Amino acid sequence: MTTKQVEVEKAATTLKLLGDKTRLSMVHILVNHECCVCEFVELFQMSQPAISQHLRKLKDVGLVKETRRGQWVFYSINKQSDVYPLLQSILEHIPNPGFQLKELEKKGLRIICE
Repeated sequence: MTTKQVEVEKAATTLKLLGDKTRLSMVHILVNHECCVCEFVELFQMSQPAISQHLRKLKDVGLVKETRRGQWVFYSINKQSDVYPLLQSILEHIPNPGFQLKELEKKGLRIICE
């Protein structure tokens, strides 16, 4: 199996973005779950503008994509991104924070925007 290499500049930019623990946790969650901003606001206890800024940066490098459903925007990982294999190899080495979504479900706050 051959892996497509990523340009050094793009790899460095991606690694710099993933150096932030909030963004790293976000992408780890988004690998298996589609989320809206309101869920991340609740999970990370941050303002909506701060969460949106994190997502915009991830979207700008092509790691995250968005899907509109009515007035709501849902985010997921762009598995077609040329940096997705790099992301996968990084995520293999850290715990999955997906349990946090289960906590939201227990509180009745999962996908509150639908």
